[in-house]
Amino acid sequence: MKIYQVGGSIRDELLGINPKDKDWVVVGSSPELMIKEGYKPVGKDFPVFIHPKSNEEYALARTEKKDGYGYKGFRFYHGADVTLEEDLSRRDLTINAIAKDTKGKLIDPFGGIDDIKNKKFKHVSPAFLEDPLRAIRVARFKTYPHLKDFEINESTKKMLLDIGNSGELKHLSKDRIWKEIELVIESNHATNFFKFLLDFDLSNPWLKDLAHPECQENVTPHAKWADLEFKNDFLLGQNIPIPNRYKVYVKLLKNLIKINTNTSNEELVEIIEELNFHRNLNEISDLLLLNILETNKEFIKKLGDNIIKEDFASLKDVKKSEVKSFKLELIKGAIGKTYE
Repeated sequence: MKIYQVGGSIRDELLGINPKDKDWVVVGSSPELMIKEGYKPVGKDFPVFIHPKSNEEYALARTEKKDGYGYKGFRFYHGADVTLEEDLSRRDLTINAIAKDTKGKLIDPFGGIDDIKNKKFKHVSPAFLEDPLRAIRVARFKTYPHLKDFEINESTKKMLLDIGNSGELKHLSKDRIWKEIELVIESNHATNFFKFLLDFDLSNPWLKDLAHPECQENVTPHAKWADLEFKNDFLLGQNIPIPNRYKVYVKLLKNLIKINTNTSNEELVEIIEELNFHRNLNEISDLLLLNILETNKEFIKKLGDNIIKEDFASLKDVKKSEVKSFKLELIKGAIGKTYE
């Protein structure tokens, strides 16, 4: 049984980055032997084990064969006769197909080290075409600070376009697509991801209405998603499972963009009731950092401050039949003070 460190952690180390996690591959072993050695099995589709002390993942070396659609349409073989090179050959990019043995020696059968030096994304083999999720992951790599300036190898560009036009993307889980997007919008280079999708025809079907990939980077992920929705006519979330927290930000932004000094009092009353400054103050503060609200930012802040200052707690002492009209007077009072 031989153990090798593999994948992104090797790539990052070679780029001078301390990897958050390390992945390991085990050659010449079996599930029974791993369990005997104290490893805890966790893999469903193929044998992955958790180290009894480090809690890091150790996977048996494996090969794969495409026999279905999407990224789950594979049959895996993980016999003890699978070699390290066979395992590395099924990986996506050469820069992720480097291994290191227990003595620190690097094993690089596909030229990944040179591609790191030359800042190139290059597929390992034609098998890259078989997994559409690989295209989405390459797009996400473009949001990593230490990988964002890597260029795509010409033959890999063709493969990415082929994946985009193959129809395979529709077989990906919409939940998995959102998971990738959520990781992306936590980055300060999220625009790179959405631009990549457009460049290589990878936006269909999940983000089929994506036309403007630019999103503001110096805001929270929730505000960033709302900003991207605004720039794409609030159509992006139609085909993916957007969590309610993100939907709240989008709904708030839809109302905030209606506010300006020329908005009628009647419309302002409706907008204020929709915004609920008391409940959504933190979310609104996040959204006010967006450039698209810059022109009316101070007016909105002043309006919100005046709403907060009004004594809505006094509504509990008002007759039920009079609550609505009393609340309306409080809102109108706050609007009036905003124009003073």
